[in-house]
Amino acid sequence: MLLRTSSRAGWLAAAATVVLLALPAAQGTSSAGQSPSAPRTPWGQPDLQGVWTNSTTTPLERPADLADKSVLTEEERRTRDKEVASRSSFDRVGSLPGVGAYNEFWMERGALNHRTSLVIDPPDGKIPAMTAAGQARASALAADRKAKRDESFETLTAYDRCISRSLPGAMLPGFYNHNYQIVQTRDYVVILVEMIHDARIVPLDGRPHVSGAIRSWLGDSRGRWEGDTLVIDTRNVNDKVFERGVLFGVGGDLQLTERFRRTGVNSMDYEFTVNAPSAFTRPWTVAAPMAKIDGSIYEYACHEGNYSVPNILKGARAQEK
Repeated sequence: MLLRTSSRAGWLAAAATVVLLALPAAQGTSSAGQSPSAPRTPWGQPDLQGVWTNSTTTPLERPADLADKSVLTEEERRTRDKEVASRSSFDRVGSLPGVGAYNEFWMERGALNHRTSLVIDPPDGKIPAMTAAGQARASALAADRKAKRDESFETLTAYDRCISRSLPGAMLPGFYNHNYQIVQTRDYVVILVEMIHDARIVPLDGRPHVSGAIRSWLGDSRGRWEGDTLVIDTRNVNDKVFERGVLFGVGGDLQLTERFRRTGVNSMDYEFTVNAPSAFTRPWTVAAPMAKIDGSIYEYACHEGNYSVPNILKGARAQEK
């Protein structure tokens, strides 16, 4: 897939680092109490507006060598941050298979924070085991994709096709373009996701969810204020994404509960809880704090520049011949 990004990677990573390194003060659960240092709108709500990033090299799940450690000291964080940056760099000779891809200039990785994983519940920092039905579905999908991935554009992933990273994937940090513009009124919050230009429009007026018969890539979201915390409940995600990776979907019975709480001029706690009983044996929670950045969201013209799909299919047909 062709990269659509800006040359802001350096200062964006620096901005993220400044805020994310303050994480030991942030606890696992967002408080509904007051945030006196956080700005407010003219109508009195906490002001979440602006452009935010959650870019970090902290892994989603806790690495095996840190199995008994949930938080790093500052010295440990600095040492490990250098090791992770070196290990993941695309500038390493021979680090990529085949013809290669982007070099490190294009990445917006951020830095390690003090937590050893983004998953904060379960306490072991691991995504819970899948149910028997969930594992069977994942295995069947993997086998089908291995056998049929290059048959048609319809057998490529939703990410390959520039459709969506689904949920919770659209709100997870990664390698670049993990930036979010929040626009806010009394009755709505809009979250524009730079990666694949997803837009989430969230009513705050107490209306019920739409019928479960109506499904979409990002589901049906409803928001409410609990003190200074914006809580968003999302349901009715379609059942078209069930996999982990660059995109991350857990199936159609997902109930996603997100919490946004501004903690300062340039910082915001962000957490979400995944409840998908057909896929996982228990709910799980991620903390991915956000740092406010200057500048604008850039157009992510993914479909317009997506030469990968025709080239993948052309290569597959040539290989068949």
